[in-house]
Amino acid sequence: MDVARFKKLPLMGIFRALRSDHAEELGEAVISSGLETIEIAMNSEDAAGLIRQVKRLAKGRLMVGAGTVLNLEILKNALDAGATFIVTPVIVPEVMEYCVKNVIPVFPGALTPGEVYAAWSAGATMVKVFPSGTFGPAYFRELKAPFSHIELMACGGVTAENVNLYFSNGASAVAFGSSVFKKESIDRKDFDGIGNSIKRLVTETMTANSVRKNSA
Repeated sequence: MDVARFKKLPLMGIFRALRSDHAEELGEAVISSGLETIEIAMNSEDAAGLIRQVKRLAKGRLMVGAGTVLNLEILKNALDAGATFIVTPVIVPEVMEYCVKNVIPVFPGALTPGEVYAAWSAGATMVKVFPSGTFGPAYFRELKAPFSHIELMACGGVTAENVNLYFSNGASAVAFGSSVFKKESIDRKDFDGIGNSIKRLVTETMTANSVRKNSA
């Protein structure tokens, strides 16, 4: 993962329970929308195969990583498949240690101030605040008061309507999943609708991130 590239468009999409027969059309919709970063959850069926499939399709147009990485065996499978960054729902010490040692971008999940500080101290690229939707954008302002140096990514409850609030309250990035990649939309192959939803998120993210940087 090119972290500098991600920070220019700090928006991450999350594929969870994606089927291989939908991967090509959904991947094309994502690429066409302008999104550049996708996480594939490792608790999906044949997650490693999906990572390989999406990477072949993307041909460098997407940065593809692995999520729900809970131990070293899952980490190895993800990296062997070509994942270029790692996301975890909680702090997993052995995964963090391996990623930091091998200079692999890693986004550990945390929620409480103690967890956020521990994740950053362990070498997080950014700390994934999850589930963000439970506490909302204002929680980021509270976290950034003592942790102004820690980069936070909102995950959970992120929509085009509230992206700007997460950034204005201190988030450095946002991630989305089921709010856009709805099972019913994928099943009926509404890839144009999914792509349009992502385009809106991309536009809102670029605008909000620019405002955040200019006001820093």
